[in-house]
Amino acid sequence: MKKIAIILANGFEEIEAVTPIDILRRGGVEVIIAGIRDINITGSHGIRIECDMAVHQMNVADFDGVVIPGGLPGATNISESEEAGEFIKSMYQDKKLVAAICASPSLVLSPLNILDGKKSTGYPGFENKFSNFVEIKTDNVVIDGNVITSKGPGTAADFSFAVLEYLEGKDKAESVARSMLFIE
Repeated sequence: MKKIAIILANGFEEIEAVTPIDILRRGGVEVIIAGIRDINITGSHGIRIECDMAVHQMNVADFDGVVIPGGLPGATNISESEEAGEFIKSMYQDKKLVAAICASPSLVLSPLNILDGKKSTGYPGFENKFSNFVEIKTDNVVIDGNVITSKGPGTAADFSFAVLEYLEGKDKAESVARSMLFIE
């Protein structure tokens, strides 16, 4: 069974966190929710989530990938966490999946140099937050090697199905999408 970490910090965008948690679990992926500084994290719209563990407790070897929701100040809080940054960089260096949505591609991945030389997307208006070495696209979801990026709350389902397809294949992603009435 594939295993994914989803990193949350206070101020995360709830749709961008809960949608991948739900879709990935429906697809048979084990999802571990990891919190920055605490295991009780509050989203940008007041929804509280109890995490499974703190980021500093995670071991890169235990995971097949990491998902980083956006939202403000959630993405900023993740970007300021040295532990989260080291975990995300190690996942990337080990050729594991690194997926980020909304403000997180520009505020979390770009400063870690993960997007240098890659195509990426993110929340409109944050283009100037990317490094000059990133090819910014306007697609809802962009896949470049082991990195998946997406625009924001309205693309959370597309993002989640892309992550599921990357981990479990197209048939599994389509099966889950069909069962949830995203496709017929």
